[in-house]
Parts: sequence; structure tokens; C-alpha cells
Amino acid sequence: MLAEHVAEVNRSLAQEKAMTGAQIRRFLVLPKELDADDGELTRTMKVRRGLIGERYASLVKALYDGSKEASISIEMTFEDGRKGAISAKVAIRDMPSEAHAAALGKAHESPRIG
Repeated sequence: MLAEHVAEVNRSLAQEKAMTGAQIRRFLVLPKELDADDGELTRTMKVRRGLIGERYASLVKALYDGSKEASISIEMTFEDGRKGAISAKVAIRDMPSEAHAAALGKAHESPRIG
């Protein structure tokens, strides 16, 4: 489902020449929601980017090094104050470039006879 939405966004971006380079090439789904109790969000739900960059560094690295999956272990705080940890292998999805797909589609079109 997420891949379909990413593909839709990429198609939209490919229609604007200046935005073609902004297409999503790879993505992953975090093993848990970002949470204010874990310090990942402010109480007003703004992302604490510095902390996220540190905590999820192995996933960010894997997105850029071509890995197909990445492992992570994250400490978390439950609503009652107890601490725990979650460990997961996260799959990384590659998305085709819509500009490339559009070019391939045009190359395979049959010529029109008027």
C-alpha cells in the first residue's frame, strides 16, 4: 500500500521537470511510531531531527549504501514509565524512477499513422 502511494507521488513529481529529481528512490517503515515519551517528538508533535538522526543512523546509512535490509535495536519508554527495547530487521524498498519509466514507455509505443 505504501509503495503504491510513493509511486503516485513520484508520478506527480515526474510531471514537473524541476521536481523530477525530488522523487523518492528508496524507503522503509520504522519498527515503531515516533513517540514523545521516547524523546523523538516534542509534546506539540514536532520531530526532534537531531535525536532521530542519531537513534536511526543505521537505517539512514542502509538507505544510502544500497542495502536491502537493516537491523536496529531501539530503547523505548512505555506509557507507565517502564523501559524496554525493540529489535527488528527492516526491509528497504527500492522505487523505480518515474522519469525513467516514462522514457521506457515512450520507447515502446508504436508509431502513430495519421
